[in-house]
Amino acid sequence: MTKMEATRDGYGQALLELAENDKIVVLEADLGKSTKSLHFRKAHPERTVSCGIGEQNMLLVAAGMAASGYIPFASTFAIFTERAFEQMRNGVARPNLPVHLCGSHGGTHTGTDGSSAQSIEDLAIYRTLPNVTVIHPSDSVSTRILTKQLADSTSPSYMRTARNKTPVLYADAGDDVIQIGKGIELKDGKDVAIIACGVLVAEALKAADVLAEKGISATVVDMHTIKPIDSALIDVVAERCGALVTAEDHSIIGGLGGAVAEHLSTTNGTPLERVGVKDRFGESGQADEMLELMGLNAAHIVQAAEKSISRK
Repeated sequence: MTKMEATRDGYGQALLELAENDKIVVLEADLGKSTKSLHFRKAHPERTVSCGIGEQNMLLVAAGMAASGYIPFASTFAIFTERAFEQMRNGVARPNLPVHLCGSHGGTHTGTDGSSAQSIEDLAIYRTLPNVTVIHPSDSVSTRILTKQLADSTSPSYMRTARNKTPVLYADAGDDVIQIGKGIELKDGKDVAIIACGVLVAEALKAADVLAEKGISATVVDMHTIKPIDSALIDVVAERCGALVTAEDHSIIGGLGGAVAEHLSTTNGTPLERVGVKDRFGESGQADEMLELMGLNAAHIVQAAEKSISRK
C-alpha cells in the first residue's frame, strides 16, 4: 500500500532538521499546530516568535530578523498569507531579504473549510514578485528536502503546502533528485506530457495509467518549482511529445499553467491544455469531491491530454 502523508508534515520535519543552525528562526501567526511549525517551537521556544493573528506584523518581524543575519521561516494558512502581500512586497521582496513564507492548506483540496479559505491565487500572486522563489511540492519528502534547501538561499521564497495526505512519491530520494528550480520526470512517454504540481502530481500519474490503457504514452513531470520554472525541461518534453497538459489545484490564471503558457508563447507554440480552477471560487466539500467538482482529478487530466493530442 502506498504511504500517505501531508506535505505540511514535511515542512515541520525540515524545520526540526534545520535547527542545528542557530541562525534558523521560526515565526507563527497563531497556526503553528496546523502548519506543523509547532514541533520547532516545542524544541526551540527561544528561537520561535509567536505573532498571534498578525500576518502583516509577522512578515515585517521576519524581514527585520533577516536583515540582522537570521534565516526566518514564517508560516500560516495560504489564504492568510495574502493579507501580508504588501509587507511581502515592500518589506521582503524589494530589499531581497531571505524570508521564507509557507502557506499551508492551499487550494480547493482543503475541502470543507469552504471557498473563503481556499487560496486558488497564491502561486500567481507571489510569482509576480521579483526575487521570490515559488514552490509547491507534491509529497512530504520533497517538501522536507526543498524546505531545507531554502535555508541556503539568499533570496525570499513562498512555499505552498497541503493539509490532506497525499501519496509519498520520493521515499528514497535525496538532493541529487530533488532540487529547487529543476522539474522531475516521473514517467517517460512520447505522445503527451503532463506537467503537474502539488496534489495533482499523484492525479497526473493516475491519468498516465488510464491513458496507457488507451494506447497513449504519457510523460509526467513534477514541476514543484513554479518560479524559476524549469524551461529547459519544458522544451525537452514539448519536443518529444508535441502536446502538453498542465495540472494544478490553483487558478488556471497565473499559476503553473500560466507560467508554462508564457514560456511556450515565446518558443515553439506546442499545444497546451490547462487543468486547473477555471476562474471561479470553490465550495465546501471533501477533498476528492472538490477535485471532481472543479475538474481537477485524473479523469479530467485524461480528457485534457486527449484534447491536446488532437491539436498536434
